[in-house]
Amino acid sequence: MGEDSGRLKRLDAQAARRWAVATRSAFAAHRGEIDDLNVFPVPDGDTGTNLYITLDSALAAARESGEQLPGSGPGVEGTLADDAATLARATLLAARGNSGVILSQLVRGLSEVIAESVTSGGAQGGLDGLDGLDGPALARAVRRASDRAYASVTRPVEGTILSVAAAAARAAELAAATGSDLYAVAHAALAAARVALAATTAQLPVLARAGVVDAGGVGYVLVLEALELVIAGESAGDPRPERAARLSPVALRAAAHVGGDGDGGRREPGARSYEVMYLLSDSDEEAVARLRVRLDVLGDSVLVVGGGDLWNVHVHADDVGAVIQAGIEAGRLHRIAVTHFGDQQRARTAASPYGPVAVVACAAGEGLAEVFSAAGAVSVFNGPGRRASAGQLLDAIRCAGSRCVIVLPNEADTQLAAEAAASAAADGGLEVHVVRSRSAVQGIAALAVFEPTASGRDNLTAMSGAAAATRHGTVMVASRESLTSAGRCRPGDVVGAVDGDVVVVGKDLAAVVADVVARLLAGGGELLTVIKGAGAGPELLDVVAREARAGHHDLEVSIIDGGQSTYPLLLGVE
Repeated sequence: MGEDSGRLKRLDAQAARRWAVATRSAFAAHRGEIDDLNVFPVPDGDTGTNLYITLDSALAAARESGEQLPGSGPGVEGTLADDAATLARATLLAARGNSGVILSQLVRGLSEVIAESVTSGGAQGGLDGLDGLDGPALARAVRRASDRAYASVTRPVEGTILSVAAAAARAAELAAATGSDLYAVAHAALAAARVALAATTAQLPVLARAGVVDAGGVGYVLVLEALELVIAGESAGDPRPERAARLSPVALRAAAHVGGDGDGGRREPGARSYEVMYLLSDSDEEAVARLRVRLDVLGDSVLVVGGGDLWNVHVHADDVGAVIQAGIEAGRLHRIAVTHFGDQQRARTAASPYGPVAVVACAAGEGLAEVFSAAGAVSVFNGPGRRASAGQLLDAIRCAGSRCVIVLPNEADTQLAAEAAASAAADGGLEVHVVRSRSAVQGIAALAVFEPTASGRDNLTAMSGAAAATRHGTVMVASRESLTSAGRCRPGDVVGAVDGDVVVVGKDLAAVVADVVARLLAGGGELLTVIKGAGAGPELLDVVAREARAGHHDLEVSIIDGGQSTYPLLLGVE
């Protein structure tokens, strides 16, 4: 078989979904590195966080809209055009910061080309609504994305994500013009983007002084890298030595010192004090054009993007009131957000003196949500197919009613979203700590030692210790075939896991439950917590009770009706 035997010939809807999820994973993995590189247009250290939260929140919103997007579970798949249009609007609504707004325009550009190709019935070549994009169509989409990104910025600056996107577009067009296939076009775009990214250091004095590349440019390279991996049929998690975001330690150290002083960091002459963002509706093109001109007078880093019934407005300015008033004169405002750059930097470098402490806890069922709420925590739903996004967690943190918040993800896959939300909340002066709780039983154990009058740091220590001391197990029925550490499982098999590792695969639910309980209690314990899921009958609880009584006479058993849909039983031993 040749080297390109596994490569895609067209980017269809399913591949595009994998691309979106792979990009989100890349943003999550490199969020901290990109934040450290963020020195332009202001050293606010949040570009990576904004990129991740924008895409994560957009995917969650698109999923909840009913479209068949990544993570939405089984169902009838939508077309590539439907998915792209839904994600484009969701990204516009979710966009955070300068980088998030530009990302929304990159997605919009891709969506427009896909829609135009479908409408034309394939007259342009490259897409017929079913087979997906080929090389020439991908080149047009990358070009439109670049053009949209440039058009979104009132005063474009070279040496930024714009330069990287433009270089990628030129290379993609050249490759397509020479008859290259889908993979070759994607590879050419990525290679050119990497070269352009390296050149940004010399293009902007602020980057040269810090010895770093443009943070937004790194984000776009990750977008293209995820695309190339998907087209090549590779896993987005495979280590690749040429990854653009794996920057030198010298560059990272240089970036870490920029913006680190107590008055908001080193800022360029004339830099503004505030970032103002809002959504604008009930407006028209003429009013928006006047608004863009007005904002260009009031500030810089002006982005007014969107169209039709909705616009996203972003500006750095000193007079917040004038920026908001200009928006009111243009239409109706929603989701007004104001960030003071000096406060943002101080929040990143100083411990918060505020209290008391609040808790935000993820729950996979109504019963679990009631348990957490009864203990005083703000509950956020987080279950299979509806994983809590960073944006939802951020909203819960802000609504918790305290300047110091402890977050309990209660699932390994939600840890990154919780950490991104915590980082974003710190921009507003909140002190947020994330406990590494990988199961609801660990979250319950952590909440049991929570002390509202203690400091955030003391609570973090106590709650993290309680979570780590709780061995946890799960029992579920497999919905698809996969290879596990305990052997291959097929749909309908019962799978048991301990501390996140699959330890048994069987056919009988009661037998697997007994095995998991026995393994959990093999090392002893004082308290066994059993969280009963939807559909778990009394016979399973009888099995648990029988195993618990066998040689563990002093063991206390606590049974909670969690109501979770996927796991018949969640188990924990303290």
